[in-house]
Amino acid sequence: MKQEAVSRGGPGHDEYIRVLRDMSPKKRLELTFELTEFSRDLFLHGLKKRFPEKSEAEIQMIFLERIEKCHNANY
Repeated sequence: MKQEAVSRGGPGHDEYIRVLRDMSPKKRLELTFELTEFSRDLFLHGLKKRFPEKSEAEIQMIFLERIEKCHNANY
């Protein structure tokens, strides 16, 4: 079964917001850290698949360069 993301205003959005509001601040912060770690790991995994010939140090440099490009890009 395909899992769909909850988009703003889309189906499930109100329920998603309710669940977040029902969480304690500590739990929301823990979830934030978990999602950040998951995103980082997923990004690194993708870089390793895209550049299999690169060393771990080279992958880390590519990762940092790409993160720097998008850091605060919305401000």
